[in-house]
Amino acid sequence: MRILLIGGNGFIGAPLTRELLACGHEVSILHRGHGDSATNLRHIQGDRNHLPSYREAVQAFSPDVIVDLILSSGGQARESMDLARGIARRMVALSSQDAYRAWGILKGTEAGALEPLPITEDSSLRSAPKLYPAEAIRAMQGILGWVNEEYDKVAVEQTVMNSPDVAGTILRLPMIYGPGDRFHRFFPLLKRVADGRRSILLADDLAAWRAPRGYVDNVAHAIALAIIHEKAAGRIYNVCEEPCASELEWEKRIASQTNWAGEFVVLPASQTPRHLRFAGNPRQHIVVSSEKIRKELGYTEGIDTDEAIRRTISWEERNSPAQVDLGQFDYAAEDQALTGAA
Repeated sequence: MRILLIGGNGFIGAPLTRELLACGHEVSILHRGHGDSATNLRHIQGDRNHLPSYREAVQAFSPDVIVDLILSSGGQARESMDLARGIARRMVALSSQDAYRAWGILKGTEAGALEPLPITEDSSLRSAPKLYPAEAIRAMQGILGWVNEEYDKVAVEQTVMNSPDVAGTILRLPMIYGPGDRFHRFFPLLKRVADGRRSILLADDLAAWRAPRGYVDNVAHAIALAIIHEKAAGRIYNVCEEPCASELEWEKRIASQTNWAGEFVVLPASQTPRHLRFAGNPRQHIVVSSEKIRKELGYTEGIDTDEAIRRTISWEERNSPAQVDLGQFDYAAEDQALTGAA
């Protein structure tokens, strides 16, 4: 197959490109950087915010499938579908599990009862167009340059799946960890271990909260399956590890790979320092089922979770965040809470 990846040289795009090339597919990447002439990749240098300018170059490559890894809004999705029309037979778009109503309940943008679990591809989506406040969007833009002010994965999905001319496939992705993770999801725990903390605190509601995760190479494999299988046309798939671990289970699993000899201490949220409290409605768990992609496309994780964690720790130890909010490491407040709990 000939496959065009829009934004295919980043966190997810790099392992996806490696897998597609290893399987013998022709791959071209549309991105703002400079192509590596030593590889057998094709490159279209350009900005995804100006897609019409590259139509001739894309048409010359004539992809069977276009994969947009960096869709942020309905407007961007319309531009991608316009580019694909008359060129590619299918568009594969990366979405997020924050499209579900459960995330709106969690963040307080949706009213009503808790969303039932597990969350499947047929679960309710958000009705409110905005999930994140403006300050959160700005923070995301500082990490992910492709995010725009109109960020809304629900609008992305509706645009991609409702095209009369190009078949769509949507992958709803979890919180992704692994080498290259710009959010440095492991960093707060690993810093506490490196700083010699003998006790690590968790608020009881956060400790119990369950959420979906996925290792970057495994997520890339799921995307590759959705690209190469024609049966994925018109389908939506959740991707995540199962079972969805609680935060306490997850942090214990990471810590076990560091030879840390300390203990986790779970305190009532009211006795936990403010910087460690849960931001959201902790009663709404995000337990997601990935059964559909496993059954229909034969997806399994090629890298087991413990190995994935070890690889991520190794990368984090060599790549500290450029900026660190020291307010999240108020050890004096944490020691005071521990003393009060003794």
